[in-house]
Amino acid sequence: MSLRIALAAAIATVVTAGCAAAPPAAAPASLHEAPLAGTALPTGGAWPVADWWQRYQDPTLDTLVATALADSPTLAAAHARFDSARESVRLAAAAVGAHVDASAQLARQRLSDNGLFPPKFLGFNWYNLADLGLSASYTFDWWGKQRASVEAASSEAHAAAADRTAAALVLSGAVVDTYFGWQADQARIALVQDRITALARYGAIADARAHAALDDGDEHDRAVADLAAARGQLAALQGSAQLRLVALAALTGHAVAELPALAPRPLPALPAALPDRVGLDLLARRPDVAASRWRVEAAQRRRHVAAAQYYPDISIHALAGLQSIDLGHLLRAGSADPQVGLAIHLPLFDNGSRAAQLHLADDEVSAAVAAYNDAVIGAARDVASSVIAGQQAESERVQQLAVVEAAASLEQSAAARAREGLTDLRPQLRAQDALLMQRDALVQIDAARLSADIALQRALGGGFDDSNSHYLSMDKR
Repeated sequence: MSLRIALAAAIATVVTAGCAAAPPAAAPASLHEAPLAGTALPTGGAWPVADWWQRYQDPTLDTLVATALADSPTLAAAHARFDSARESVRLAAAAVGAHVDASAQLARQRLSDNGLFPPKFLGFNWYNLADLGLSASYTFDWWGKQRASVEAASSEAHAAAADRTAAALVLSGAVVDTYFGWQADQARIALVQDRITALARYGAIADARAHAALDDGDEHDRAVADLAAARGQLAALQGSAQLRLVALAALTGHAVAELPALAPRPLPALPAALPDRVGLDLLARRPDVAASRWRVEAAQRRRHVAAAQYYPDISIHALAGLQSIDLGHLLRAGSADPQVGLAIHLPLFDNGSRAAQLHLADDEVSAAVAAYNDAVIGAARDVASSVIAGQQAESERVQQLAVVEAAASLEQSAAARAREGLTDLRPQLRAQDALLMQRDALVQIDAARLSADIALQRALGGGFDDSNSHYLSMDKR
């Protein structure tokens, strides 16, 4: 009894001496709201839905986005990272709790004539040794190290899932932006073709007047230069449209010939407004911000694991075994070889290894918090930039509509004078060319306004919502 008390006292002394408390964790300051205060932005809007591109009511666009999300190789890496993170959760969870192992062994051995037990005394040279065992062990997680490891892996899996959503959002946004870029190119191509027709007619009249010595050749030369510039613009727009088709094919993971038939459509116009409480709710609506937040939590859990290294690991193990040199006696009660043990592990001197691991974990937490704050600031910048760009395009559109209306009135007046025989067709053709140029400018403004709306849908998270995420689903995709 006195030996047991002495042994227990020795163990308690060693544990107490070795359990130097880990330094407390520092708490880096993290942002709890997107910094949008002081920016006069319109509110009263709604958050995007998961299929946010359907707000543009274009079936062809819906098909393109669905194809990209299903077949594009761009998402393959994000899917692989999520699968790896999910399996890491399983691996960390498997290290917790009880472990049971079964073993069986059969060996035949010859005793040396000159060994410790000479065969002449035992009466045999060869013998069999059979072992049959069932072992069990359990490690107590008194300091929460194993639980923190599982939670860290789970947080990383949450982050990988948010990264996958962010990659899908970037991909869908690129498809929508490229598709409407192609539509804008088609609208501008039609206007430039009308300009080329008008300029060609103007040049023919100027050439005829020059040959009749009614005018000098300057007007004809200007007409030729304007016509060449318009044809150059047409070639540039046609090249741009073709490049957008190539980009759409790459985004969807298919060849250009496999794309659905694209037909020119008017560009949609939707009012842009921010949801209420956007600065606060944006943190859960942006997948990149959510991923950064989950990585902060993972770093904090890993810091807990590093701090738990200062405390002892305590485990128990048991072995229910049978051993016999006679295989026929292996299953008899006399062959029982049970064992029960208690293990305590605590490094007393590690040359600063635990302290270094703890400092490294603290640095990882600080880096994760800094990355999270940067993501929050970037999200606020994206939202503000897209709304301001949309407001600017809307203001420019109001002015451009007035310019287009004035140009249309001038074209109508010139056409009326030409019909009455007061002038030839040149003033009307010039007014028509000016009107087409102003309509082209209006299309560019509409494209910029639509691009700002697309950017706003992405900046608001594209329908992602992480506010109610408390656990990671282990189901397959």
